[in-house]
Amino acid sequence: MALARGKKVAPAATRPRPRPQAPAARQEAIAPAARQEAMRSYLAAHNLEKTYGGRRVVNGVSLYVRRGEAVGLLGPNGAGKTTAFYMITGLIKAERGKIELDGHDVTHLPMYQRARLGIGYLPQEASIFRGLNVEDNIRAVLEVVEPDRRRREADLDALLDEFEIAPRRKTPSIALSGGERRRVEIARALASRPNYMLLDEPFAGIDPKAVVEIQRLVRRLTSRGIGVLITDH
Repeated sequence: MALARGKKVAPAATRPRPRPQAPAARQEAIAPAARQEAMRSYLAAHNLEKTYGGRRVVNGVSLYVRRGEAVGLLGPNGAGKTTAFYMITGLIKAERGKIELDGHDVTHLPMYQRARLGIGYLPQEASIFRGLNVEDNIRAVLEVVEPDRRRREADLDALLDEFEIAPRRKTPSIALSGGERRRVEIARALASRPNYMLLDEPFAGIDPKAVVEIQRLVRRLTSRGIGVLITDH
């Protein structure tokens, strides 16, 4: 299995506006705090291992993702990419190794606690709620994370607009195309307000047009300051 570090996706460079200079003492106080905050904002795995039936399926995988960048975890089918994802999200336990989130050891935390701390996961298989329409798919998650109804509905409208699925908000999920379904799934995953998103082979089983669309969505995630980890082969 190979690990390829992606590049942080940022908007085109613009000339910064002049700002009043802070006193030197104040600048010295700000800089270390900013550096410390940047150093704490990461998702990392160190030397993960997993064995099934005497076969080592994950052997010493390490990775590092900062907020606002996309990183690819590459390898052929059966190389253990999905198993590594499962260990990072907490779906299965790592036999060896360590998982860190923003400077904290989360190796032994259950999946729901890791999700609350900011780890989102989108599986390769379709995860859309087939019995619900588009807006209810997203609302189902918002009802868990946002108790205020007005804010919840405002967040729903914002996600529908951002992912260009507002015209399809009443459409049954089973009537969506592959690209539309992925947009709904990613919008629903963002409803839980993650800081890091793990996408397991998001380009599998979709047409070339949808591949370009998913690439654009990944850039959108990184532009929001979300760290993205993608598996592919």
